Amino acid sequence: MTQRVFTSAAVVLLATALASCAQAPSATPLGTSTPIATPHAAVTATATAAPVQQASDQVVGTIVRFTSDRTSVDVTIGEDSPVVRDFLSMLPLELDVEEFAGAEKIAYLPRELNHEGSPGSDPENGDLIYYTSWGNLGFYYDATGIGYSDATLHLGTYTATEEQLSLLEGSPVTIDIVD
Repeated sequence: MTQRVFTSAAVVLLATALASCAQAPSATPLGTSTPIATPHAAVTATATAAPVQQASDQVVGTIVRFTSDRTSVDVTIGEDSPVVRDFLSMLPLELDVEEFAGAEKIAYLPRELNHEGSPGSDPENGDLIYYTSWGNLGFYYDATGIGYSDATLHLGTYTATEEQLSLLEGSPVTIDIVD
């Protein structure tokens, strides 16, 4: 009987040691399921964030066109970030563009973009940004004196002049991805 108790205790001790030595699950892309080993059952953990796009869904270099009845302005997406992906997921979209502070043309989005984990920026002329504090897009054409801000998130760049941007004002602007 002592031998059986000793053997049972050794088996329990060995099982406990093996379970504690098991490697933690490796990091997986958000939105995927990973089985997690437990002593009693297999449990599946699922991240709640938006699914990661496939490699074929290239974000950087995507062209987004802003079109009014008088002109169009193309923006080239410059980075892959949560705010950029959320912005692209909203398209097509129709917004009104207006002048703001002699420095940019702005348009308010219908909802706040998911920007958690997106880096701030130091905007320059020719940048399209998302301003988290107000939930608007901004075409900077005079970024003089504008410095780095965690609330100013870079979406892309454009080459239009201030005059071309002014032609976006006064009528609805359609925003869509160029194929």
